[in-house]
Amino acid sequence: MPTWYTIRANKDGFIAHDEKRDIVITLNVNSFARDLASVTPGGAFYYADDIKLSINRDDIAVYPMPIKSIVRNDPNIPTDYRDLVGNMVYVGVLAQMIDMDMDKILAALTFHFKGKQKPIDMNYNALKAGAEWAKANLVKKDPFYLEPMNKTDGLIMADGNTAAALGTIFGGVQFVGWYPITPASSLAEGLNEYLPQLRKREDGKHTYAVIQAEDELAALGMTIGAGWAGLRSMTSTSGPGLSLMTEFAGLAYYAEVPVVIWDVQRIGPSTGLPTRTSQGDLTFTHFIGHGDSHSVILLPGDVYECFEFGWKAFDVAERIQTPVFVLSDLDMGMNQWISKPFQYPDTPMDRGKVLMESDLEELKGNWGRYLDKDGDGIGYRTFPGNKHPLSSYFTRGTGHDEYAKYTEEPDTYLRNMDRLKRKHETAKQYVPAPVLHSMKGATVGIIAYGSTEAAVLEARHQLETEHGIKTEFLRIRALPFTKEVDEFLAKYDQVFVVEMNRDGQMHQILLTEYAQYAPNLKSVAFGDGMPASAKWVREGILAKYVGGKQKAVSGKKKVVKKAAAKKAAPAKRF
Repeated sequence: MPTWYTIRANKDGFIAHDEKRDIVITLNVNSFARDLASVTPGGAFYYADDIKLSINRDDIAVYPMPIKSIVRNDPNIPTDYRDLVGNMVYVGVLAQMIDMDMDKILAALTFHFKGKQKPIDMNYNALKAGAEWAKANLVKKDPFYLEPMNKTDGLIMADGNTAAALGTIFGGVQFVGWYPITPASSLAEGLNEYLPQLRKREDGKHTYAVIQAEDELAALGMTIGAGWAGLRSMTSTSGPGLSLMTEFAGLAYYAEVPVVIWDVQRIGPSTGLPTRTSQGDLTFTHFIGHGDSHSVILLPGDVYECFEFGWKAFDVAERIQTPVFVLSDLDMGMNQWISKPFQYPDTPMDRGKVLMESDLEELKGNWGRYLDKDGDGIGYRTFPGNKHPLSSYFTRGTGHDEYAKYTEEPDTYLRNMDRLKRKHETAKQYVPAPVLHSMKGATVGIIAYGSTEAAVLEARHQLETEHGIKTEFLRIRALPFTKEVDEFLAKYDQVFVVEMNRDGQMHQILLTEYAQYAPNLKSVAFGDGMPASAKWVREGILAKYVGGKQKAVSGKKKVVKKAAAKKAAPAKRF
């Protein structure tokens, strides 16, 4: 199937998916017609000239590229590498046409090939051949140039899965049980790559174990066993794998075993679209397992928070003694994003309420694994290996009393379930608080979560400048909801809930938690597998916006007819 890779560059710092295509390069005959149609009027269309299909547009600049002949004329490229290295020819053509710094591309090649000179030279020579051909044969007919700016100084580039792997390592992970699944596999693969580099001991012994299980159920089973044994343990998966983990997730919730489960979401149901993104697992994760249960969920909004929540998830899991789910998605997890540099954890590890031998001696063994001593719903636990004779207890997923003894007494069951509910309330103190983006004079509110933030920020700019609608934006970073959500909902009689799924899953959960605000909550949900864009966020809000004192300045756009470009247009800087 055809696939695409999109790069967005602009001087305003907007980084969300953009449905406009100013410059399109196509090498695939199967997607040629779609690619050609996608170019915005006034845009540029580059294509491999061995594709012999008609071009019926005169409102764009068209540039055929003899990629195959350029590669074949280079004797330094082995025949079995020509198709691969051919991709660098179009990079050279584009670099020449938009005035891209060749040294930057060389630096990227050097990084990618880890300094191995032979592949660096082979690719860079193909790049230069493309650039030289373009300089000699193409006449610039579009307005696009690239201009270096300093707004990215000091920033890094990373994908969310690698960031999550690094954050997990810095959080002290000791055990990882996993099974491959797109788009989560690279998270565990990142652990396999970086743990040997960052977790070295002088004696050469490992302080961690990464095990590929036979399936997702086994992966979580191993992870729960390690968490019960006192290790910081985690697994990673996507929606179909999480479905298989459901039974064990319920066990960890009821037996109160701390584990971390990363769900890098893709579009479903069932196998769905493995290479497309979504926020479709929220309600499933929130209520995962049979019986009455509520999950603690962290919702990173960018690559930096993938790193940060990588270590914070362990603190929350061990403090609350429960599974903690971290919901990323394919777009954030597998794509490259600009980020501020990651920072070493600024707080000590929180192992939660753990009793050591000395503690038990002081208590004279007067303790219960599921006994709530201080009203927070969380009992004390001991680790296997504790040598005190009164440290042991029986871990079970069946009915139990405060001292971990089996029982089917109704009153005891209700006490235990009420305590688990109190524990969920306690979690509000420890999960990440929402992020508020204020605007003076705001008349409506927007709630979103995860990777939709970039699209919402851009849409807010458009709503204000093009329609006169001022908004305040709250990005939720965790469930259970904290007091900041309560306060935000009380402020506005219109609150738009933006998310990437069909049914408005966050909207559904807000309705159950805040029924008193139901008339004010408006779902702006859309899920076609593509990342959120400012366009559908803006249009989704406008479709449900009820104007009050603040009315839209103008919903109409001025249409400017463009003739076919016959000579170079003024430069457009990004």
